Amino acid sequence: MAVHEYKCPCCSGALAFDSTIQKLKCPFCDTEFDVEAVKGYDEDLKNAGTDNLDWNTDAGTKWTEDEETGLRSYICKSCGGEIVGDVNTAATECPFCGNHAIVMEQFKGDLKPDYVIPFKLDKEKAKEEYRKHLQGKFLLPKVFKDENHIDEIKGIYVPFWLFDADADADLRYRATRTRMWSDSDYNYTETSYFSIYRAGSIGFDHVPVDGSTRMPNDLMESVEPYDFRDAVDFQTAYLSGYFADKYDVDAEQSVTRANERVKESTVDAFRDTVNGYATVTPEYTSVRLHNGKTKYAFYPVWLLNTTYKDEKFIFAMNGQTGKFVGNLPTDKGKFWKVAALITAVSGAIIYAGMWLAQLL
Repeated sequence: MAVHEYKCPCCSGALAFDSTIQKLKCPFCDTEFDVEAVKGYDEDLKNAGTDNLDWNTDAGTKWTEDEETGLRSYICKSCGGEIVGDVNTAATECPFCGNHAIVMEQFKGDLKPDYVIPFKLDKEKAKEEYRKHLQGKFLLPKVFKDENHIDEIKGIYVPFWLFDADADADLRYRATRTRMWSDSDYNYTETSYFSIYRAGSIGFDHVPVDGSTRMPNDLMESVEPYDFRDAVDFQTAYLSGYFADKYDVDAEQSVTRANERVKESTVDAFRDTVNGYATVTPEYTSVRLHNGKTKYAFYPVWLLNTTYKDEKFIFAMNGQTGKFVGNLPTDKGKFWKVAALITAVSGAIIYAGMWLAQLL
């Protein structure tokens, strides 16, 4: 047998007909209703449609085999949350409880670092150096300096390959020396040309080459040098509290850049011995390496990210020495004002020179 109740539209209590007033009355809130009004309300309730909350749950697409290979997930031992990273994540933090995690599996089957230079400078120092980096930059947009906020800041141990080698070198330079004089009729210029030969040996210790494709090579080389005297034998405990990536560029792949750096440094070192000339140009170089050795190390870097007009700006600070680098946006209005001022001043100087020449 079906049971039906008329519900009060105000408080949902069961309405009762009050014969004295000829109306339905709620015994809970004392609200009175005409019968026809309640009947219409009741019919609306009966005819109301049921909920339809079905969803099309065909969301996402299947991972490709390459994508699945590149993903790793780990369970936080503190809270049980899942940490998702990639094949190169060696140290990270749990997004749920904030506890730091070192992914030991990442060191299995791969090379263990020989050395690590521990962080000497903290996050507050990185923020301080960032603020200093913005000072005195006349062409920096004012809004960037006054309102810009750091999107992200994190300490990362970056993998580096360290190359040791001795180099024997033979170098020849073309140099010039210029002499000028005048007499009552002419101005004279005499240019003498020289061929200069240098030969010798030079040693290199711990030439670093960034072993991570995530880190721009120019940015990592800009925060150099590191003082290797602070390096210690690698222990995973040094990674706790920081992020770390293992290498995805191996030592063999890094040899080309190491050779470039060694050769450039050799040429520059021998060039510094050639003095007293107006110009010096390398003409021939032969650099031969021997006793080459390679080591694997983690070096500390603070990375800061910020956004300005939808453009990302990345800054880096050497976590050992505090050297800070990073590109900044330019206020184009200020730039063109400065350019116009320089042009005007240069023009005035040239005009003054011509005027003086006519007087003389």
